[in-house]
Amino acid sequence: MSKNDFTINRREALAGIATAALTAGSIVPASAQTQQPIRIGMGMAMTGGLAALGKSALLGMQIWKDDLNARGGLLGRKVEFVTYDDQSSPAVVPGIYSKLIDIDKVDLVVSGYATNQIAAAMPTIMQKKRLFMTLFGLAANDQFKYDRYFQMQPNGPDARMEFSRGYIETAMAMNPKPKTIALVGADAEFPNIALDGARENAKKAGLKIVYDKMYPPNTIDFGTIVRSIKATEAELVFVASYPPDSAGMVRAAREVGLKSRMFGGGMIGLQSAALKTQLGPLLNGVVGYDLYVPEPTLKFPGIEEFLKKYQAEAAKQGVDPLGFYIAPFAYAEMQVLEQAIVAVGSLDEAKLAQHIHKASFDTVAGTIKFQERGEWAEPRVLLVQYQGVTGNDVEQFKQTGRQVILHPPKYKSGDIKAPFGD
Repeated sequence: MSKNDFTINRREALAGIATAALTAGSIVPASAQTQQPIRIGMGMAMTGGLAALGKSALLGMQIWKDDLNARGGLLGRKVEFVTYDDQSSPAVVPGIYSKLIDIDKVDLVVSGYATNQIAAAMPTIMQKKRLFMTLFGLAANDQFKYDRYFQMQPNGPDARMEFSRGYIETAMAMNPKPKTIALVGADAEFPNIALDGARENAKKAGLKIVYDKMYPPNTIDFGTIVRSIKATEAELVFVASYPPDSAGMVRAAREVGLKSRMFGGGMIGLQSAALKTQLGPLLNGVVGYDLYVPEPTLKFPGIEEFLKKYQAEAAKQGVDPLGFYIAPFAYAEMQVLEQAIVAVGSLDEAKLAQHIHKASFDTVAGTIKFQERGEWAEPRVLLVQYQGVTGNDVEQFKQTGRQVILHPPKYKSGDIKAPFGD
Protein backbone atom coordinates (compact mmCIF):
# COMPACT_ATOMS: atom_id res chain seq x y z
CA MET A 1 0.00 0.00 0.00
CA SER A 2 1.22 3.51 -0.78
CA LYS A 3 2.97 5.45 1.95
CA ASN A 4 1.47 8.72 0.71
CA ASP A 5 -1.14 10.29 2.98
CA PHE A 6 -3.64 10.41 0.10
CA THR A 7 -4.28 6.96 -1.28
CA ILE A 8 -6.88 5.67 -3.71
CA ASN A 9 -6.50 1.93 -3.92
CA ARG A 10 -6.23 0.71 -7.54
CA ARG A 11 -5.24 -2.90 -6.99
CA GLU A 12 -6.73 -5.38 -9.45
CA ALA A 13 -9.87 -7.03 -8.14
CA LEU A 14 -9.23 -10.22 -6.19
CA ALA A 15 -11.34 -13.31 -6.76
CA GLY A 16 -14.59 -13.37 -4.78
CA ILE A 17 -14.90 -15.53 -1.68
CA ALA A 18 -17.88 -17.45 -0.40
CA THR A 19 -19.72 -15.52 2.28
CA ALA A 20 -23.21 -15.66 3.66
CA ALA A 21 -23.91 -12.13 2.55
CA LEU A 22 -23.49 -12.18 -1.26
CA THR A 23 -26.27 -9.96 -2.53
CA ALA A 24 -27.64 -10.56 -6.00
CA GLY A 25 -28.89 -6.97 -6.16
CA SER A 26 -25.33 -5.66 -6.20
CA ILE A 27 -24.45 -7.43 -9.45
CA VAL A 28 -24.90 -5.19 -12.51
CA PRO A 29 -24.12 -5.47 -16.22
CA ALA A 30 -20.63 -4.52 -17.36
CA SER A 31 -22.12 -1.77 -19.50
CA ALA A 32 -23.23 0.02 -16.35
CA GLN A 33 -19.67 0.42 -15.09
CA THR A 34 -19.16 3.72 -16.94
CA GLN A 35 -20.37 5.84 -14.01
CA GLN A 36 -18.05 7.57 -11.58
CA PRO A 37 -16.93 5.25 -8.74
CA ILE A 38 -18.44 5.39 -5.28
CA ARG A 39 -15.69 6.86 -3.09
CA ILE A 40 -15.51 5.86 0.57
CA GLY A 41 -13.19 7.89 2.78
CA MET A 42 -11.52 7.14 6.08
CA GLY A 43 -8.62 7.88 8.38
CA MET A 44 -6.75 4.75 9.45
CA ALA A 45 -3.66 4.15 11.58
CA MET A 46 -0.83 3.23 9.22
CA THR A 47 1.89 4.42 11.61
CA GLY A 48 2.16 4.70 15.39
CA GLY A 49 1.03 2.37 18.16
CA LEU A 50 -2.21 1.29 16.46
CA ALA A 51 -0.69 0.65 13.03
CA ALA A 52 -0.63 -3.16 13.20
CA LEU A 53 -4.38 -3.28 13.80
CA GLY A 54 -5.11 -0.38 11.45
CA LYS A 55 -3.35 -2.12 8.57
CA SER A 56 -5.17 -5.36 9.31
CA ALA A 57 -8.52 -3.55 9.33
CA LEU A 58 -7.78 -1.80 6.06
CA LEU A 59 -6.80 -5.06 4.38
CA GLY A 60 -10.11 -6.59 5.48
CA MET A 61 -11.95 -3.65 3.90
CA GLN A 62 -9.87 -3.85 0.73
CA ILE A 63 -10.75 -7.53 0.32
CA TRP A 64 -14.43 -6.57 0.56
CA LYS A 65 -13.93 -3.82 -2.03
CA ASP A 66 -12.14 -6.12 -4.44
CA ASP A 67 -14.70 -8.89 -3.95
CA LEU A 68 -17.50 -6.40 -4.60
CA ASN A 69 -15.89 -4.91 -7.69
CA ALA A 70 -15.22 -8.42 -9.04
CA ARG A 71 -18.97 -9.08 -8.75
CA GLY A 72 -19.75 -5.95 -10.73
CA GLY A 73 -19.74 -3.14 -8.18
CA LEU A 74 -22.49 -1.39 -6.24
CA LEU A 75 -25.45 0.43 -7.80
CA GLY A 76 -23.75 0.03 -11.16
CA ARG A 77 -20.55 1.69 -9.94
CA LYS A 78 -17.12 0.52 -8.87
CA VAL A 79 -15.99 1.35 -5.32
CA GLU A 80 -12.75 3.16 -4.43
CA PHE A 81 -11.22 4.12 -1.08
CA VAL A 82 -9.71 7.46 -0.13
CA THR A 83 -7.55 6.91 2.96
CA TYR A 84 -5.31 9.03 5.16
CA ASP A 85 -2.88 7.91 7.85
CA ASP A 86 -4.18 9.16 11.21
CA GLN A 87 -0.77 8.30 12.72
CA SER A 88 -2.55 6.68 15.72
CA SER A 89 -3.16 10.25 16.93
CA PRO A 90 -6.70 11.49 17.71
CA ALA A 91 -5.45 15.07 17.28
CA VAL A 92 -5.20 14.73 13.48
CA VAL A 93 -8.55 12.97 13.01
CA PRO A 94 -10.90 16.01 12.81
CA GLY A 95 -8.78 17.52 10.05
CA ILE A 96 -8.81 14.26 8.09
CA TYR A 97 -12.61 14.01 8.09
CA SER A 98 -13.06 17.69 7.27
CA LYS A 99 -10.84 17.19 4.23
CA LEU A 100 -12.57 13.98 3.17
CA ILE A 101 -15.99 15.63 3.32
CA ASP A 102 -15.31 19.22 2.20
CA ILE A 103 -12.37 18.88 -0.21
CA ASP A 104 -12.30 15.28 -1.42
CA LYS A 105 -16.11 15.20 -1.38
CA VAL A 106 -16.29 11.46 -0.83
CA ASP A 107 -19.67 9.77 -1.09
CA LEU A 108 -19.44 8.02 2.29
CA VAL A 109 -17.13 7.96 5.30
CA VAL A 110 -16.26 5.21 7.73
CA SER A 111 -14.11 5.42 10.84
CA GLY A 112 -10.57 4.34 11.47
CA TYR A 113 -9.72 1.88 14.20
CA ALA A 114 -10.15 2.59 17.91
CA THR A 115 -12.27 4.51 20.40
CA ASN A 116 -10.01 7.54 20.66
CA GLN A 117 -10.05 8.12 16.90
CA ILE A 118 -13.81 7.62 16.64
CA ALA A 119 -14.55 10.03 19.49
CA ALA A 120 -12.31 12.64 17.88
CA ALA A 121 -14.18 12.37 14.56
CA MET A 122 -17.68 12.53 16.00
CA PRO A 123 -18.14 16.34 16.24
CA THR A 124 -17.18 16.76 12.57
CA ILE A 125 -19.38 13.86 11.47
CA MET A 126 -22.36 15.20 13.39
CA GLN A 127 -21.92 18.74 12.13
CA LYS A 128 -21.87 17.45 8.55
CA LYS A 129 -24.78 15.05 9.22
CA ARG A 130 -22.94 12.08 7.74
CA LEU A 131 -23.63 8.38 8.18
CA PHE A 132 -20.80 6.93 10.29
CA MET A 133 -19.98 3.22 10.31
CA THR A 134 -17.35 2.82 13.02
CA LEU A 135 -14.82 0.15 13.91
CA PHE A 136 -14.14 -0.81 17.53
CA GLY A 137 -15.26 2.22 19.51
CA LEU A 138 -16.09 1.42 23.14
CA ALA A 139 -19.32 3.25 24.05
CA ALA A 140 -18.21 6.11 21.81
CA ASN A 141 -21.79 7.19 21.07
CA ASP A 142 -23.05 7.10 24.64
CA GLN A 143 -22.37 10.80 25.12
CA PHE A 144 -23.32 11.93 21.58
CA LYS A 145 -26.41 9.79 20.96
CA TYR A 146 -26.04 10.41 17.23
CA ASP A 147 -28.70 8.60 15.20
CA ARG A 148 -26.48 7.96 12.16
CA TYR A 149 -23.74 6.19 14.13
CA PHE A 150 -23.24 2.41 13.94
CA GLN A 151 -20.60 0.44 15.76
CA MET A 152 -18.88 -2.69 14.45
CA GLN A 153 -17.91 -4.43 17.67
CA PRO A 154 -20.05 -6.92 19.60
CA ASN A 155 -20.23 -4.96 22.86
CA GLY A 156 -24.02 -4.97 23.07
CA PRO A 157 -26.37 -2.22 24.28
CA ASP A 158 -24.35 -1.43 27.42
CA ALA A 159 -20.80 -1.46 26.08
CA ARG A 160 -19.30 0.27 29.10
CA MET A 161 -20.40 -2.57 31.39
CA GLU A 162 -20.19 -5.44 28.90
CA PHE A 163 -16.47 -5.01 28.26
CA SER A 164 -15.54 -6.27 31.75
CA ARG A 165 -18.63 -8.32 32.61
CA GLY A 166 -17.22 -11.64 31.41
CA TYR A 167 -14.00 -11.12 33.37
CA ILE A 168 -15.86 -10.45 36.62
CA GLU A 169 -18.40 -13.25 36.10
CA THR A 170 -15.65 -15.76 35.32
CA ALA A 171 -13.72 -14.69 38.41
CA MET A 172 -16.74 -14.92 40.69
CA ALA A 173 -17.44 -18.48 39.48
CA MET A 174 -14.11 -19.60 41.00
CA ASN A 175 -14.04 -21.48 44.30
CA PRO A 176 -13.42 -19.86 46.68
CA LYS A 177 -14.68 -16.58 45.34
CA PRO A 178 -12.06 -13.83 45.10
CA LYS A 179 -12.42 -10.81 47.35
CA THR A 180 -10.06 -8.17 45.96
CA ILE A 181 -9.29 -6.58 42.60
CA ALA A 182 -6.78 -4.09 41.18
CA LEU A 183 -7.78 -1.77 38.32
CA VAL A 184 -5.20 -0.05 36.13
CA GLY A 185 -5.05 1.59 32.72
CA ALA A 186 -3.80 4.46 30.59
CA ASP A 187 -5.33 7.89 31.05
CA ALA A 188 -7.10 7.96 27.66
CA GLU A 189 -10.62 7.63 26.26
CA PHE A 190 -10.90 3.85 25.92
CA PRO A 191 -9.22 2.84 29.22
CA ASN A 192 -11.28 5.38 31.14
CA ILE A 193 -14.52 3.96 29.76
CA ALA A 194 -13.39 0.35 30.28
CA LEU A 195 -12.27 0.96 33.86
CA ASP A 196 -15.43 2.86 34.69
CA GLY A 197 -17.46 -0.22 33.76
CA ALA A 198 -15.03 -2.58 35.52
CA ARG A 199 -15.26 -0.48 38.67
CA GLU A 200 -19.05 -0.75 38.68
CA ASN A 201 -19.04 -4.48 37.86
CA ALA A 202 -16.53 -5.13 40.64
CA LYS A 203 -18.63 -3.27 43.20
CA LYS A 204 -21.78 -5.13 42.16
CA ALA A 205 -19.90 -8.42 42.66
CA GLY A 206 -18.84 -7.38 46.16
CA LEU A 207 -15.15 -7.10 45.30
CA LYS A 208 -12.93 -4.75 47.26
CA ILE A 209 -10.92 -2.47 44.96
CA VAL A 210 -7.43 -2.33 46.47
CA TYR A 211 -5.74 -0.48 43.61
CA ASP A 212 -7.35 1.94 41.13
CA LYS A 213 -4.98 4.16 39.18
CA MET A 214 -4.34 5.56 35.69
CA TYR A 215 -0.90 6.09 34.18
CA PRO A 216 0.15 8.64 31.49
CA PRO A 217 -0.36 7.39 27.90
CA ASN A 218 3.35 7.78 27.12
CA THR A 219 4.46 5.48 29.96
CA ILE A 220 7.23 3.05 29.02
CA ASP A 221 8.26 1.68 32.45
CA PHE A 222 5.55 -0.58 33.82
CA GLY A 223 7.67 -2.31 36.45
CA THR A 224 6.91 0.29 39.12
CA ILE A 225 3.19 0.05 38.42
CA VAL A 226 3.15 -3.74 38.66
CA ARG A 227 5.22 -3.70 41.86
CA SER A 228 2.64 -1.41 43.43
CA ILE A 229 -0.13 -3.78 42.38
CA LYS A 230 1.81 -6.77 43.68
CA ALA A 231 2.14 -5.08 47.07
CA THR A 232 -1.67 -4.97 47.41
CA GLU A 233 -1.88 -8.78 46.98
CA ALA A 234 -4.93 -8.28 44.75
CA GLU A 235 -6.49 -11.58 43.72
CA LEU A 236 -7.68 -10.14 40.40
CA VAL A 237 -5.90 -7.64 38.16
CA PHE A 238 -7.92 -5.93 35.42
CA VAL A 239 -5.86 -3.95 32.90
CA ALA A 240 -7.30 -1.58 30.27
CA SER A 241 -4.54 -0.81 27.79
CA TYR A 242 -3.61 -0.18 24.16
CA PRO A 243 -1.01 -2.38 22.34
CA PRO A 244 2.32 -0.90 23.54
CA ASP A 245 1.07 -0.81 27.14
CA SER A 246 -0.38 -4.32 26.96
CA ALA A 247 2.99 -5.78 25.99
CA GLY A 248 4.70 -3.72 28.68
CA MET A 249 2.28 -4.86 31.38
CA VAL A 250 2.65 -8.57 30.50
CA ARG A 251 6.45 -8.33 30.51
CA ALA A 252 6.45 -6.39 33.76
CA ALA A 253 4.11 -8.91 35.41
CA ARG A 254 6.55 -11.71 34.56
CA GLU A 255 9.65 -9.76 35.55
CA VAL A 256 8.19 -8.65 38.87
CA GLY A 257 6.81 -12.11 39.59
CA LEU A 258 3.20 -11.00 39.95
CA LYS A 259 0.94 -13.71 41.31
CA SER A 260 -2.83 -13.34 41.16
CA ARG A 261 -5.75 -15.62 40.53
CA MET A 262 -6.53 -13.80 37.27
CA PHE A 263 -4.52 -11.24 35.32
CA GLY A 264 -5.55 -9.46 32.11
CA GLY A 265 -8.95 -8.07 31.25
CA GLY A 266 -9.16 -5.33 28.63
CA MET A 267 -5.71 -5.59 27.07
CA ILE A 268 -5.84 -4.47 23.45
CA GLY A 269 -3.06 -5.66 21.16
CA LEU A 270 -2.60 -9.17 22.51
CA GLN A 271 -4.99 -10.21 19.75
CA SER A 272 -2.46 -9.24 17.06
CA ALA A 273 0.09 -11.66 15.65
CA ALA A 274 2.89 -9.17 16.32
CA LEU A 275 2.41 -9.22 20.09
CA LYS A 276 1.50 -12.90 20.18
CA THR A 277 4.82 -13.82 18.61
CA GLN A 278 6.80 -11.27 20.62
CA LEU A 279 5.44 -12.46 23.96
CA GLY A 280 5.07 -16.17 23.18
CA PRO A 281 4.97 -18.25 26.39
CA LEU A 282 4.74 -15.08 28.51
CA LEU A 283 1.08 -15.06 27.48
CA ASN A 284 0.27 -18.35 29.20
CA GLY A 285 -2.31 -17.78 31.89
CA VAL A 286 -3.27 -14.29 30.74
CA VAL A 287 -7.07 -13.94 30.66
CA GLY A 288 -8.23 -11.29 28.25
CA TYR A 289 -10.80 -9.79 26.01
CA ASP A 290 -11.11 -10.96 22.40
CA LEU A 291 -13.67 -11.11 19.60
CA TYR A 292 -12.76 -14.09 17.44
CA VAL A 293 -10.45 -17.04 17.99
CA PRO A 294 -10.26 -20.33 16.03
CA GLU A 295 -12.12 -22.43 18.57
CA PRO A 296 -14.64 -25.07 17.45
CA THR A 297 -17.47 -23.31 19.31
CA LEU A 298 -17.16 -20.15 17.21
CA LYS A 299 -17.99 -20.69 13.54
CA PHE A 300 -19.91 -18.35 11.23
CA PRO A 301 -20.79 -18.84 7.56
CA GLY A 302 -18.04 -17.42 5.38
CA ILE A 303 -15.52 -16.69 8.16
CA GLU A 304 -13.07 -19.45 7.28
CA GLU A 305 -13.16 -18.57 3.57
CA PHE A 306 -12.53 -14.91 4.41
CA LEU A 307 -9.60 -15.74 6.70
CA LYS A 308 -8.04 -17.94 4.03
CA LYS A 309 -8.23 -15.03 1.59
CA TYR A 310 -6.98 -12.56 4.19
CA GLN A 311 -4.03 -14.67 5.34
CA ALA A 312 -2.83 -15.24 1.77
CA GLU A 313 -2.91 -11.51 1.03
CA ALA A 314 -1.45 -10.57 4.43
CA ALA A 315 1.61 -12.69 3.71
CA LYS A 316 2.26 -10.62 0.57
CA GLN A 317 1.72 -7.27 2.28
CA GLY A 318 3.49 -8.00 5.56
CA VAL A 319 0.32 -7.36 7.54
CA ASP A 320 -0.86 -9.26 10.66
CA PRO A 321 -0.74 -12.86 9.38
CA LEU A 322 -3.62 -14.11 11.55
CA GLY A 323 -6.27 -11.42 11.09
CA PHE A 324 -8.59 -12.89 13.72
CA TYR A 325 -9.21 -9.80 15.80
CA ILE A 326 -10.24 -6.94 13.57
CA ALA A 327 -10.19 -8.00 9.91
CA PRO A 328 -13.45 -10.06 9.94
CA PHE A 329 -15.28 -7.16 11.57
CA ALA A 330 -13.84 -4.66 9.09
CA TYR A 331 -15.08 -6.87 6.25
CA ALA A 332 -18.45 -7.32 8.00
CA GLU A 333 -18.78 -3.56 8.48
CA MET A 334 -18.56 -3.05 4.73
CA GLN A 335 -20.99 -5.92 4.17
CA VAL A 336 -23.52 -4.08 6.33
CA LEU A 337 -23.00 -0.91 4.32
CA GLU A 338 -23.30 -2.83 1.03
CA GLN A 339 -26.49 -4.60 2.02
CA ALA A 340 -28.05 -1.34 3.23
CA ILE A 341 -27.20 0.49 -0.01
CA VAL A 342 -28.65 -2.33 -2.11
CA ALA A 343 -31.84 -2.40 -0.01
CA VAL A 344 -32.30 1.39 -0.13
CA GLY A 345 -31.20 1.68 -3.74
CA SER A 346 -29.24 4.87 -3.22
CA LEU A 347 -26.53 6.61 -1.17
CA ASP A 348 -29.06 8.75 0.71
CA GLU A 349 -27.50 8.71 4.18
CA ALA A 350 -30.69 9.50 6.08
CA LYS A 351 -32.46 6.56 4.43
CA LEU A 352 -29.44 4.31 4.94
CA ALA A 353 -29.39 5.10 8.67
CA GLN A 354 -33.10 4.36 8.97
CA HIS A 355 -32.67 1.03 7.22
CA ILE A 356 -29.64 -0.02 9.27
CA HIS A 357 -31.55 0.66 12.48
CA LYS A 358 -34.38 -1.65 11.38
CA ALA A 359 -32.71 -4.48 9.46
CA SER A 360 -30.59 -7.52 10.32
CA PHE A 361 -27.41 -8.25 8.37
CA ASP A 362 -25.75 -11.57 7.58
CA THR A 363 -21.98 -11.19 7.63
CA VAL A 364 -18.79 -13.20 8.12
CA ALA A 365 -18.93 -12.03 11.77
CA GLY A 366 -22.41 -13.52 12.21
CA THR A 367 -25.88 -12.02 12.03
CA ILE A 368 -25.88 -8.44 13.25
CA LYS A 369 -28.71 -6.20 14.38
CA PHE A 370 -28.21 -2.74 15.87
CA GLN A 371 -30.04 -1.02 18.71
CA GLU A 372 -30.99 2.67 18.94
CA ARG A 373 -27.49 4.00 19.80
CA GLY A 374 -25.91 2.00 16.99
CA GLU A 375 -24.43 -0.72 19.20
CA TRP A 376 -25.03 -4.43 18.58
CA ALA A 377 -28.38 -5.48 19.96
CA GLU A 378 -26.85 -8.71 21.27
CA PRO A 379 -23.38 -8.69 22.92
CA ARG A 380 -20.71 -11.24 22.08
CA VAL A 381 -17.53 -10.14 23.86
CA LEU A 382 -15.24 -13.12 24.43
CA LEU A 383 -13.04 -13.79 27.44
CA VAL A 384 -10.18 -16.09 26.48
CA GLN A 385 -7.16 -17.55 28.25
CA TYR A 386 -3.84 -18.29 26.59
CA GLN A 387 -2.85 -21.87 27.30
CA GLY A 388 -0.08 -24.15 26.07
CA VAL A 389 1.81 -21.49 24.11
CA THR A 390 5.32 -22.69 23.29
CA GLY A 391 7.99 -20.64 21.58
CA ASN A 392 7.21 -17.72 19.30
CA ASP A 393 5.81 -19.43 16.20
CA VAL A 394 2.72 -17.70 14.83
CA GLU A 395 1.27 -20.89 13.33
CA GLN A 396 0.40 -22.31 16.76
CA PHE A 397 -2.21 -19.56 17.20
CA LYS A 398 -4.16 -20.97 14.26
CA GLN A 399 -4.71 -24.14 16.30
CA THR A 400 -7.51 -24.80 18.76
CA GLY A 401 -6.67 -24.84 22.45
CA ARG A 402 -4.20 -21.95 22.47
CA GLN A 403 -6.85 -19.27 23.11
CA VAL A 404 -9.51 -21.06 25.11
CA ILE A 405 -12.89 -19.34 25.38
CA LEU A 406 -14.03 -19.03 29.01
CA HIS A 407 -17.03 -16.69 28.51
CA PRO A 408 -19.82 -16.36 27.43
CA PRO A 409 -21.10 -19.85 28.27
CA LYS A 410 -22.64 -20.21 24.79
CA TYR A 411 -19.19 -20.27 23.21
CA LYS A 412 -17.11 -21.73 26.06
CA SER A 413 -14.45 -24.13 24.77
CA GLY A 414 -12.43 -24.93 27.91
CA ASP A 415 -11.78 -24.23 31.60
CA ILE A 416 -9.64 -21.62 33.26
CA LYS A 417 -6.18 -22.50 34.53
CA ALA A 418 -5.29 -20.56 37.67
CA PRO A 419 -3.51 -18.90 39.33
CA PHE A 420 -1.59 -16.57 37.03
CA GLY A 421 2.12 -16.59 37.70
CA ASP A 422 2.14 -20.11 39.08
